[in-house]
Amino acid sequence: MSGDAEREHPLPEPPGATGPTAQAGLLSLASDVARHAGALLLERFDGGGERALGSKSSPTDLVSEADLASERTIRELLAQARPDDGFLGEEGGGEDGSSGLTWVVDPLDGTVNFLFGIPQWCVSVAVQDDRRRTLAGVIFDPCRDETWAATQAGAATLNGATIKGSKRSELSTAMVSTGFYYDAAVRAEQAKLCERLLPRVRDIRRFGSAALDLAWTAAGRYDCYFERGVKLWDVAAGMLICERAGLAVAELPARDRLPAGVLAAVPALAEPLLELVG
Repeated sequence: MSGDAEREHPLPEPPGATGPTAQAGLLSLASDVARHAGALLLERFDGGGERALGSKSSPTDLVSEADLASERTIRELLAQARPDDGFLGEEGGGEDGSSGLTWVVDPLDGTVNFLFGIPQWCVSVAVQDDRRRTLAGVIFDPCRDETWAATQAGAATLNGATIKGSKRSELSTAMVSTGFYYDAAVRAEQAKLCERLLPRVRDIRRFGSAALDLAWTAAGRYDCYFERGVKLWDVAAGMLICERAGLAVAELPARDRLPAGVLAAVPALAEPLLELVG
């Protein structure tokens, strides 16, 4: 068989493989389940009347029946397709698998927005190997019908088209996105940080969905994003999408009263931003 023919018809990877072909299959599954859950959520969102069932870490950290229904749907679909994989979800906790792969899911990122009727929320689905490397990730925004996706071996895409971060080179002209922690004492510290940052950048945005903030940064709608207190399910897919879009991605260590966090930025802006918020 010629080399050209081999490239046209690559040999399938063995079970358990995590190379480009396997990653593409995982991405396809992630996209399918994210869109399925997103359709369920959009129907509930358009219907209105969704109520919070209670709160989690603080009175402002809400959970709804929509969160639970979305996670149940995703979990069932993944279990049918890949019963040996592990699962880590925001609402239902974790379950070990035997395949070496774990799905990391935020079934509704932006619950407060969802409950207030604000169309800024999404579904985030990622899959990691046993070294916690994200192999594939999808963020689906049902309100805009936008699907953000990437594999470790491929490009970052929006509805199938390749995306790249912005080319901004001056922090003073940068649009920066962030989010705030649920604990009031931490928010007070974050307010001080924003007071220091705001005069140094074009402006700051806070829309309420970490996953969408990362996706929008990957596409250049924002130049930089940082947030403390995020969980793995908030950022697993988005961090991979940002990396594959050519952005610098870093972890923010916990310090003083501030919890650990993440940062994604145009490479030229990563260091100056880290000096201000790191």
